[in-house]
Amino acid sequence: MRAKLFSPYWLPVWFFGGTILIGAFVLHLDVSHPGGPLSFVDALFTATSAMCVTGLAVVDTGSYFSTLGLDVLLVLIQLGGLGIMTFTTLIIHLLGKRVSLNDRLAVGQSLLRDPSFSLPRFLARVVWWTFFFEGCGALALWLMDPVGFAPYSAIFHSISAFCNAGFSLYPDSLTQWAGHGGVNLVFMILITAGGLGFYVLIECASYCRKLAVRMTHKHRAMPRLSWHSSIVLKTSAFLVLLGAVVIFFAEGAAGNAPGALSERVWTALFQSVTCRTAGFNTVDIGNMANVSLIFMMFLMLIGGSPGSCAGGIKTTTFRALCGFVWAQFRGREQVQLGRFALTQGALNKVVSLTTMTFILVGVGTLVLTALESGDSSYLMAREEFIVNLFETISAYGTVGLSTGVTSSLDTLEKMTVIVLMFVGRLGPVWLLSALQSWQAERRYKVPTGNLPFG
Repeated sequence: MRAKLFSPYWLPVWFFGGTILIGAFVLHLDVSHPGGPLSFVDALFTATSAMCVTGLAVVDTGSYFSTLGLDVLLVLIQLGGLGIMTFTTLIIHLLGKRVSLNDRLAVGQSLLRDPSFSLPRFLARVVWWTFFFEGCGALALWLMDPVGFAPYSAIFHSISAFCNAGFSLYPDSLTQWAGHGGVNLVFMILITAGGLGFYVLIECASYCRKLAVRMTHKHRAMPRLSWHSSIVLKTSAFLVLLGAVVIFFAEGAAGNAPGALSERVWTALFQSVTCRTAGFNTVDIGNMANVSLIFMMFLMLIGGSPGSCAGGIKTTTFRALCGFVWAQFRGREQVQLGRFALTQGALNKVVSLTTMTFILVGVGTLVLTALESGDSSYLMAREEFIVNLFETISAYGTVGLSTGVTSSLDTLEKMTVIVLMFVGRLGPVWLLSALQSWQAERRYKVPTGNLPFG
């Protein structure tokens, strides 16, 4: 029993939950919030939102919490962004403990999708790249606006952006910089870098070095990105551009974009990027057109890439689903993505992840709707459904965007959102694997048969 409780699959659950509880107790202390009273449920909600790098907030972060409270939030965001498994494995190494093959494989499949790698070297590079992006982002924000982004504010927002947390010290998030190209660009770079995945970032840096060598030594072979990185980069670029185009024209058609053309472009592009589980916004989400909100929910469900700070079903899962549908249309048995085809085991995981995601989002929306307007008629509550659906997807995808209802949720609704954020950050497949690790393997098979479908 002890071995099952502390297996590689369950350790992240315990450390994740334990860190959230510690953060909630500290945030609940009066010294952390001199701006007013904070119930333990609100403290737990805030700690979960920070650790799960979601960004949903029940109070105004910048004015409600003290410096200690903000420091606690930064620590939780950083831990959640890097991933509790990364820190757990690093601690094991620092304590000189032996990492088993199962631990090694579990970490490899979670972070690199490659079980053969040097763990200490990889962890060091992850930490270095994280601090590099966050440091450069903070410096750039401070140089562009020393008043709006004082040193502490610049550091806070840079860490929040790279970790895809979405916490801001301003009640209107980043709306005052809606037309500022430089600030928009810095945030989009940080969000994108944090959402691509550490393996992709490290490989892109290696690719650039090899390309520079290739330019000086023409006889060298042209460097090539791995299959995983190629799929991630192409899918991410496609989704960002498609989202920007849809939001640009949807908001224009709804009359919600009265500003200059450049500001409208920045707004559409920023909202498309931030839907990749970042949570910042440069416009009032509650006033956006329904078409924009629906497409943003689609982007939030997909989220970022494997091994990154982002949530969602991930870009590789979305690409695999598209490949599966296309293969069915063409009558192909294999699902080919680029130069390789997916294995049946990979397809099974894609179907399981997608199915569980829709079940969890559906149940979450049903619970919120029942608690919010269960005794109301459809005509009275029809506008609340899309609001609850948006809030559910935002929580499950650890995005943090909201139409403005988060602060008005009651205790049961907050607990529902807390569960969605926790499950969404760890991933439903990971939790399912953790539960399955407790089950004894069946040593027999039952007869198979066929049923009519469709």
